Amino acid sequence: MCYGISFSTYLLLSVLKMSTTTKHKTDMKYLLPFLVPTLVLALVLGIMLFVIPKAELHLALCQPHTRFLDAVIPAFTNLVDWLPYLCVVLLLFYRAGWATFLASNLLLSTLIVQPIKHIVCAPRPLIWFTENMPDVTLPLVEGVKMNLWLSFPSGHTTTFFVLFFSLSIILCAENIKGKSILSFICFLCASFGAYTRIYLSQHFALDIFAGILIAVCSTLVLYFFLVKTTKNTLFWDWRVQKLRK
Repeated sequence: MCYGISFSTYLLLSVLKMSTTTKHKTDMKYLLPFLVPTLVLALVLGIMLFVIPKAELHLALCQPHTRFLDAVIPAFTNLVDWLPYLCVVLLLFYRAGWATFLASNLLLSTLIVQPIKHIVCAPRPLIWFTENMPDVTLPLVEGVKMNLWLSFPSGHTTTFFVLFFSLSIILCAENIKGKSILSFICFLCASFGAYTRIYLSQHFALDIFAGILIAVCSTLVLYFFLVKTTKNTLFWDWRVQKLRK
């Protein structure tokens, strides 16, 4: 958890240190450092889903468990409960446009994920294995509350990818030093966040796959229809600090 918080804090401080006079630009190239490895991950995961049975794939991915991971993963997966909203608040001190972009992205992805969850109402791994493979004992982490339903798609995965894809775009658009490396680290953080859901047996790989696709689509829609079409300087340059003047 500490690594996730430290990295996200570093990203935001890097953005906040940028001059507020920087001319805002948008370009397809700002998407690539995060989007390319994400699409590769989705392709690999899609192939695995196609060739490996559901139960075998889950059991292969959720093991082995270690004491270190049992301590780190529950803390990391819970970052989505508050970190995205902290990022929105901090971005208000830099540019209202980017804060609006991230907040809108979180809202749009939630409006997509939650109805699908309740319509499909798919069983989580604990229920599925109990009903279909009762002889199999899932490796669980002590102290983690297990959800039973609303498995598809993974809301945590969607939020992780929405958050870090958005931060990657901001880093590239604002020309932060080392933006390509930082964007790839964003991808790694999002991917690890998604994996935590399988490790904890809260979701199947298919749920993760769907969550990634929803996050990518949501972010692209907001990028092209909000960021690229909004040219108002006041919208982009307004920040909380200006209230003091």
